Amino acid sequence: MARALEKTILVVDDEPDVRNFLATYLEDAGFNIETAIDGTEALEKVKANIPDLITLDMVMPRKSGIQVMRTLRDNKEWATIPVIVITAHARDELGSEDIKEFSAFTTRHRPKFIMEKPITPAKLLKTIGEILDVEIEVKEEKPGSQIDQRQNIKSLIDNTDPETIKKISELLKNK
Repeated sequence: MARALEKTILVVDDEPDVRNFLATYLEDAGFNIETAIDGTEALEKVKANIPDLITLDMVMPRKSGIQVMRTLRDNKEWATIPVIVITAHARDELGSEDIKEFSAFTTRHRPKFIMEKPITPAKLLKTIGEILDVEIEVKEEKPGSQIDQRQNIKSLIDNTDPETIKKISELLKNK
Protein backbone atom coordinates (compact mmCIF):
# COMPACT_ATOMS: atom_id res chain seq x y z
CA MET A 1 0.00 0.00 0.00
CA ALA A 2 1.34 3.43 -1.00
CA ARG A 3 1.52 6.48 1.21
CA ALA A 4 -0.21 9.77 0.50
CA LEU A 5 3.06 11.69 0.27
CA GLU A 6 3.98 9.56 -2.75
CA LYS A 7 0.89 10.71 -4.68
CA THR A 8 0.05 13.94 -6.49
CA ILE A 9 -3.53 15.15 -6.86
CA LEU A 10 -4.60 17.86 -9.28
CA VAL A 11 -7.53 19.87 -7.86
CA VAL A 12 -9.47 21.61 -10.65
CA ASP A 13 -12.21 24.09 -9.74
CA ASP A 14 -12.96 27.62 -10.87
CA GLU A 15 -14.32 28.59 -7.43
CA PRO A 16 -11.32 29.72 -5.33
CA ASP A 17 -12.98 28.80 -2.01
CA VAL A 18 -13.70 25.23 -3.13
CA ARG A 19 -10.30 24.82 -4.77
CA ASN A 20 -8.44 26.14 -1.72
CA PHE A 21 -10.54 24.09 0.72
CA LEU A 22 -9.94 20.85 -1.19
CA ALA A 23 -6.24 21.60 -1.70
CA THR A 24 -5.72 22.44 1.97
CA TYR A 25 -7.58 19.38 3.22
CA LEU A 26 -5.81 16.98 0.85
CA GLU A 27 -2.43 18.54 1.60
CA ASP A 28 -3.12 18.16 5.34
CA ALA A 29 -3.78 14.47 4.63
CA GLY A 30 -0.27 14.19 3.18
CA PHE A 31 -0.83 14.43 -0.59
CA ASN A 32 1.20 16.56 -2.98
CA ILE A 33 -1.23 19.05 -4.50
CA GLU A 34 -1.39 20.97 -7.74
CA THR A 35 -4.33 23.27 -8.50
CA ALA A 36 -5.91 24.62 -11.67
CA ILE A 37 -8.58 27.29 -12.09
CA ASP A 38 -10.19 25.76 -15.19
CA GLY A 39 -9.96 22.93 -17.68
CA THR A 40 -7.42 24.66 -19.90
CA GLU A 41 -4.98 25.18 -17.04
CA ALA A 42 -5.65 21.63 -15.83
CA LEU A 43 -4.56 20.14 -19.15
CA GLU A 44 -1.43 22.32 -19.15
CA LYS A 45 -0.58 21.00 -15.68
CA VAL A 46 -1.24 17.39 -16.73
CA LYS A 47 1.04 17.88 -19.73
CA ALA A 48 3.83 19.19 -17.45
CA ASN A 49 3.42 16.57 -14.70
CA ILE A 50 0.93 13.69 -14.86
CA PRO A 51 -0.93 13.50 -11.52
CA ASP A 52 -1.99 10.29 -9.80
CA LEU A 53 -5.59 11.52 -9.52
CA ILE A 54 -7.67 14.54 -10.54
CA THR A 55 -10.62 16.12 -8.74
CA LEU A 56 -12.56 17.90 -11.45
CA ASP A 57 -15.37 20.44 -11.42
CA MET A 58 -17.80 20.15 -14.33
CA VAL A 59 -18.97 23.70 -14.99
CA MET A 60 -15.97 25.97 -15.61
CA PRO A 61 -14.98 28.72 -18.01
CA ARG A 62 -12.74 28.12 -21.05
CA LYS A 63 -12.93 24.30 -20.90
CA SER A 64 -15.58 22.32 -19.02
CA GLY A 65 -15.05 19.14 -17.04
CA ILE A 66 -16.56 17.01 -19.80
CA GLN A 67 -14.16 18.55 -22.34
CA VAL A 68 -11.25 17.82 -20.01
CA MET A 69 -12.43 14.21 -19.62
CA ARG A 70 -12.63 13.77 -23.39
CA THR A 71 -9.11 15.16 -23.85
CA LEU A 72 -7.72 12.96 -21.07
CA ARG A 73 -9.34 9.82 -22.44
CA ASP A 74 -8.21 10.55 -26.00
CA ASN A 75 -4.55 10.70 -24.91
CA LYS A 76 -2.81 7.33 -24.32
CA GLU A 77 -0.62 8.69 -21.51
CA TRP A 78 -3.51 10.32 -19.66
CA ALA A 79 -6.38 7.91 -20.35
CA THR A 80 -5.95 5.96 -17.13
CA ILE A 81 -5.68 8.91 -14.70
CA PRO A 82 -8.46 8.39 -12.14
CA VAL A 83 -10.89 11.32 -12.04
CA ILE A 84 -13.34 12.26 -9.31
CA VAL A 85 -15.91 14.73 -10.58
CA ILE A 86 -16.99 17.15 -7.85
CA THR A 87 -19.97 19.23 -8.90
CA ALA A 88 -22.84 21.33 -7.63
CA HIS A 89 -24.68 20.77 -10.92
CA ALA A 90 -25.37 17.04 -11.05
CA ARG A 91 -29.13 17.55 -10.96
CA ASP A 92 -29.65 20.94 -12.60
CA GLU A 93 -29.71 22.05 -16.22
CA LEU A 94 -26.07 23.22 -16.14
CA GLY A 95 -24.73 19.75 -15.40
CA SER A 96 -27.39 17.17 -16.11
CA GLU A 97 -26.36 16.83 -19.77
CA ASP A 98 -22.73 16.32 -18.72
CA ILE A 99 -23.78 13.62 -16.24
CA LYS A 100 -25.69 11.86 -19.03
CA GLU A 101 -22.64 12.15 -21.28
CA PHE A 102 -20.38 10.70 -18.57
CA SER A 103 -22.81 7.77 -18.30
CA ALA A 104 -22.55 7.23 -22.05
CA PHE A 105 -18.76 6.84 -21.84
CA THR A 106 -17.51 3.28 -21.84
CA THR A 107 -16.83 2.05 -18.31
CA ARG A 108 -13.07 2.49 -18.54
CA HIS A 109 -13.45 6.12 -19.68
CA ARG A 110 -15.94 7.27 -17.04
CA PRO A 111 -14.91 9.25 -13.98
CA LYS A 112 -14.09 6.91 -11.09
CA PHE A 113 -16.62 8.72 -8.94
CA ILE A 114 -19.05 11.66 -9.11
CA MET A 115 -19.57 13.60 -5.87
CA GLU A 116 -22.12 16.36 -5.38
CA LYS A 117 -21.18 19.57 -3.56
CA PRO A 118 -21.13 20.16 -0.74
CA ILE A 119 -18.84 17.21 -0.11
CA THR A 120 -17.53 15.96 3.17
CA PRO A 121 -13.76 15.84 3.38
CA ALA A 122 -13.90 12.46 5.11
CA LYS A 123 -15.87 10.94 2.21
CA LEU A 124 -13.46 12.45 -0.31
CA LEU A 125 -10.42 11.08 1.55
CA LYS A 126 -12.01 7.65 1.86
CA THR A 127 -12.78 7.62 -1.88
CA ILE A 128 -9.28 8.77 -2.84
CA GLY A 129 -7.74 6.22 -0.48
CA GLU A 130 -9.71 3.42 -2.13
CA ILE A 131 -8.98 4.54 -5.68
CA LEU A 132 -5.23 5.02 -5.13
CA ASP A 133 -4.85 2.20 -2.59
CA VAL A 134 -3.26 4.73 -0.26
CA GLU A 135 -2.80 4.72 3.46
CA ILE A 136 -3.99 8.17 4.44
CA GLU A 137 -2.30 9.88 7.31
CA VAL A 138 -5.15 12.02 8.58
CA LYS A 139 -3.80 14.57 10.99
CA GLU A 140 -5.84 15.42 14.01
CA GLU A 141 -7.37 18.83 13.55
CA LYS A 142 -6.34 21.08 16.33
CA PRO A 143 -8.72 23.80 17.43
CA GLY A 144 -7.67 26.89 15.53
CA SER A 145 -6.36 25.00 12.47
CA GLN A 146 -7.02 26.60 9.09
CA ILE A 147 -9.73 24.06 8.20
CA ASP A 148 -11.32 24.39 11.64
CA GLN A 149 -11.36 28.18 11.30
CA ARG A 150 -12.89 28.00 7.81
CA GLN A 151 -15.60 25.64 9.00
CA ASN A 152 -16.38 27.89 11.96
CA ILE A 153 -16.59 30.97 9.74
CA LYS A 154 -18.76 29.14 7.21
CA SER A 155 -21.08 28.01 9.98
CA LEU A 156 -21.32 31.56 11.31
CA ILE A 157 -22.13 32.89 7.85
CA ASP A 158 -24.69 30.15 7.17
CA ASN A 159 -26.52 31.06 10.37
CA THR A 160 -26.37 34.85 10.03
CA ASP A 161 -29.23 37.00 8.79
CA PRO A 162 -28.80 38.73 5.40
CA GLU A 163 -28.69 42.25 6.89
CA THR A 164 -25.73 41.38 9.12
CA ILE A 165 -23.94 39.75 6.16
CA LYS A 166 -24.46 42.98 4.20
CA LYS A 167 -22.96 45.08 7.04
CA ILE A 168 -19.94 42.75 7.35
CA SER A 169 -19.41 42.84 3.60
CA GLU A 170 -19.45 46.64 3.61
CA LEU A 171 -16.93 46.72 6.49
CA LEU A 172 -14.58 44.36 4.64
CA LYS A 173 -14.82 46.40 1.43
CA ASN A 174 -13.76 49.53 3.31
CA LYS A 175 -10.52 47.97 4.60
